[in-house]
Amino acid sequence: MNIIYCIDLLGTMVFAISGAMAANRSGIDIFGATFTGFVTAIGGGSLRDVFLNLRPIWVGDSNYLIAILTGVIISVVANKQLYRLARTLTFFDALGIGFFCVVGVQKSLTYESSQTAAVILGVFSAVMGGVIRDTLMNETPLIFRKEIYATACLSGAVMYVVLGTWGVDTATNAFVSTLTVSAIRLVAVKYELSLPGIGG
Repeated sequence: MNIIYCIDLLGTMVFAISGAMAANRSGIDIFGATFTGFVTAIGGGSLRDVFLNLRPIWVGDSNYLIAILTGVIISVVANKQLYRLARTLTFFDALGIGFFCVVGVQKSLTYESSQTAAVILGVFSAVMGGVIRDTLMNETPLIFRKEIYATACLSGAVMYVVLGTWGVDTATNAFVSTLTVSAIRLVAVKYELSLPGIGG
């Protein structure tokens, strides 16, 4: 398995954990938690694939369903332990957007998208899972709040394209770009950094 495929599976599992944890926090039953974990995990990637005129990869690859189920089981079995850690949901969300951003950019480039389109699709595939999750939980999606969220994805997506242009190997590029997205997001949460609002 190549590095991008492995990252995609890991990101799918992490986002499933994030979605199921959000459902658990809201007191939703196990079926609801499974459903929320599923749509959170596949939402952004599926929409990206539709834009690329591809069949969503999870439809033909059972490894993605296994990754989602694993993530949901982890969130249910270790629910109390996970919530003992401060900001655990934020941590998994930051990892998820980092993984999905890199996969989105690389997959878009593979299917001959322009570099600009690849960056946009990378951001899109990273944030849409969280948008779906927050909408299902009746919360304002993070992308619509004054938080550094999509900006972190944009930074990582641009970095992936730039490092790729410079000839950096895929594994190193993926690691550095994913780390960039996750680190920016976590630092922004820790220090309550945000972008300026519009209007008075």
